[in-house]
Amino acid sequence: MDQNKRLCGYYNYTVVLTYLGMLIGFTGIMFAMEGAYRQAIICLMTSGVCDMFDGTVASTKQRDMREKKFGIQIDSLSDLICFGALPALFTYHIGGKHYITFLASCFYLLCTLIRLAYFNVLEEERQETETGKRKWYLGLPVTSAALILPLFFEVGGGVPSMAGTIFSALLMIMALAFILPIKIKKPYLVGKIGIIFMGFIEFIALLLGLGLDV
Repeated sequence: MDQNKRLCGYYNYTVVLTYLGMLIGFTGIMFAMEGAYRQAIICLMTSGVCDMFDGTVASTKQRDMREKKFGIQIDSLSDLICFGALPALFTYHIGGKHYITFLASCFYLLCTLIRLAYFNVLEEERQETETGKRKWYLGLPVTSAALILPLFFEVGGGVPSMAGTIFSALLMIMALAFILPIKIKKPYLVGKIGIIFMGFIEFIALLLGLGLDV
């Protein structure tokens, strides 16, 4: 243990995007609790952008083993807030705080927690034996919520009264996909460009005021 550190943790540029993404996700939670659902979804998507590039930024600096393990932990803890708590609270509030949306949100958040903790175990083991980047995900990445939720928010504009049912069902499906042992190939340059393009279209639709208004 380094006793000479003035503060616990790390504060160099490699962690800035992770910290920023978490704060944006927390802001989204505040918006959801106030009923500002469009702003909450924008925060969710912005957190997704931060998460997409934080690993790339971190790889530009030579880090020791402790820094790498710290990076794994804060990334998953940030993901739990941004892509776990935010979608869960968003669904609970947009669904009128009904007991069905509450149960769906609980199940979703639990599966998110389990997946992220299991990912941390696997990733630490992988980094002890491999030096390159991982090529596969096991189960649907929780960050996919940053694309899936906005899409359903936009196309659900015609049935605002069904928002609770729609998002509850969506969370249940996503939650199961998080913990099912399905191998999903990690997207590289072409895949990331496609994700960014899809996210850009969704973001523009949100800014133009399209989608669900409740």
